[in-house]
Amino acid sequence: MIQKAQHKKAWVISADMGYGHDRAAHGIEALAYGKVITANRYEGIPEADRRMWFQTRRIYETISRLKPIPFFGPLLFNTMDRFQAIQPFYPRRDLSAPTIQLRATYRYIRKGLCRDLTERLMKRRLPVICTFPIPAFALEEHGYPDDIYVVVTDTDMSRAWVPLDPKRSKIKYFAPTGRVVERLKLYGIRSENIFLTGFPLPKSLVGGEDGEVVKNTLAQRLCNLDPNGIFTKRYWQTLSAELGSTRCLSFKPHPVTLTFAVGGAGAQRHIGLEIAKSLALPIKRGVMRLVLVAGTRKEVADYFMQGLKALGLSGSRSGVEVFYAPKRHDYFHGFDRILARTDILWTKPSELSFYTGVGIPIVMSPPVGSQEDYNKLWLLNVGGGIVAHDASTCNEWLNDWIQSGGLARIAWNGYIEAPTHGTYRIQSILTGEKVGLETLPLIV
Repeated sequence: MIQKAQHKKAWVISADMGYGHDRAAHGIEALAYGKVITANRYEGIPEADRRMWFQTRRIYETISRLKPIPFFGPLLFNTMDRFQAIQPFYPRRDLSAPTIQLRATYRYIRKGLCRDLTERLMKRRLPVICTFPIPAFALEEHGYPDDIYVVVTDTDMSRAWVPLDPKRSKIKYFAPTGRVVERLKLYGIRSENIFLTGFPLPKSLVGGEDGEVVKNTLAQRLCNLDPNGIFTKRYWQTLSAELGSTRCLSFKPHPVTLTFAVGGAGAQRHIGLEIAKSLALPIKRGVMRLVLVAGTRKEVADYFMQGLKALGLSGSRSGVEVFYAPKRHDYFHGFDRILARTDILWTKPSELSFYTGVGIPIVMSPPVGSQEDYNKLWLLNVGGGIVAHDASTCNEWLNDWIQSGGLARIAWNGYIEAPTHGTYRIQSILTGEKVGLETLPLIV
């Protein structure tokens, strides 16, 4: 029985700080009243707000790009990362005391940060869903009267995601993992303000509560990643029970498609060309395909194109594709289409770690930041990812993982163990409409 919905739409607010916050907003953009609002660059933003946001983003991205430089880069990045590091979870203890970083954030808010945005939203009162915590803090501080939700975008979280006085705060949280639920409690958030939903993956990759799209793409992916039938034969009864024996038998192997995606700062771009160089022979033979995702950065796309030309892998029939879209909206939708035909995703353990929930095995390049260390641990725990070996020899070790059915097993683990329907659960909470989905386990 579907209960009558009180709200069908919400203000959805993101921040242009890397891709993670915008990617979460992309997953729930159908819930947005109008377009998703970007808190640090919406039309008419006051110049004082723009300057603060710009300085914050520029510092992070500059240091992220410096990290690969021997000695100096890691030293500078680790110094910055200590201010936003996630404390060890055990032993359980009260972690509700605000940090220096959070107190500084509130000083900006009390000077007027996001007051203009709050006044704009007041003209049409709706629930607000934020994928970055600062707008949520500011809305509450400036007296926004309706519900305020925050989508957490990593598998664990620092104290910076929780307001100054968490026990009195009305802000509610959509938690992607059970660990985030428990972490929020340590930070002082009341249990009634925490909802375990999973990360909001795009509906186009899931296909409704029954997951018809993800089941089809997973069946094809397992076929591609298990050419010798080692995994499929061993787990046939389990696979056919979940996916259906007809679906499992209806696909024939295709060349394996590997997608390499850089982060928002473009820091690890060199790995993409190392992969292309190592896989040049299987790509030219038509055994593998490679997609290099430059995101919204033209300089990264140019770097890829120039490197591929030097490797003799440029051109429409080369078996290698460079994906670049200057507008973030076009990037996210285009990337969804790429993921629908991707067999292996190679990336750092960012928010893209959650995409193992649609049955994509993740090959992890080195983490950047404390939150990505925890994402890496989560991926290993659910069995949805592996740590990349040397990119220069990936033609050997990737082939071993494919021929043995190992990557098929990782794809299956991700689909079974990681949340897939986060967007549907968030929609249910917002609208009041019940969904027929299983309750997620508290600790993942």
